[in-house]
Amino acid sequence: MGAMRPTVLLFDIDGTLVTTGGAGRRSMALAFQALHGRLDACDSFSMSGMTDRAIVRKALDIIGVHPSPDAISAVIDSYLHHLAQEVPLVEERDYRLHPGMREAVDAALSRPGFAVGLGTGNVRQGARIKLERVRIHDRFSFGGFGCDHEDRVELIRHGAQSGASQLGVPLPECRVVVIGDTPKDVAAAKGIGATCIGVGTGSFTPEALLSCGADYAFPDFTAREALAVLLDGR
Repeated sequence: MGAMRPTVLLFDIDGTLVTTGGAGRRSMALAFQALHGRLDACDSFSMSGMTDRAIVRKALDIIGVHPSPDAISAVIDSYLHHLAQEVPLVEERDYRLHPGMREAVDAALSRPGFAVGLGTGNVRQGARIKLERVRIHDRFSFGGFGCDHEDRVELIRHGAQSGASQLGVPLPECRVVVIGDTPKDVAAAKGIGATCIGVGTGSFTPEALLSCGADYAFPDFTAREALAVLLDGR
């Protein structure tokens, strides 16, 4: 069965596509240590669902540094340097693509009328570093990233528009589906009127994601019906 409408899929990365064994948090801590002498800048809050730039802005506030655009960019640059070093060091058992995700992405790519992209708070280069480790980065030809907008709703909107442009149709004519693991993913999807499929592979259960407004939620993408919902909206 083909999709009834042109479809844009936007996959979150951390907790949704992959688990990175804490490489991102460690790299952010190392960036703050290198630039501001504070390894603990991010210790008091959860990064779950936040964009990279929002994380840096909040941490700079916490340590009493004015979060100017230049100060944020400096931390992001240092973070990317450390991330490229940290990702290869994570043990194989701790760095993994979540069950069913490769199959789901490849199934969508094989369908006419589907555009498969990313919807992530990671900046573009960080997304590449994380996904190349599990050999899936090349599946995603577009996306909405943390460097496109600090606000998650707006970066998801950017990703949806990029997908519609790839399909050559106006965005209002598209079915847009956001796949994520946090309430922030759900809120961003709802913020642009998209469907949200939640996965319980991060810190939140499927039940918690449904209670936040996800249209569907599964333990992971090996669950019965998950692929049918993704591809056919049922």
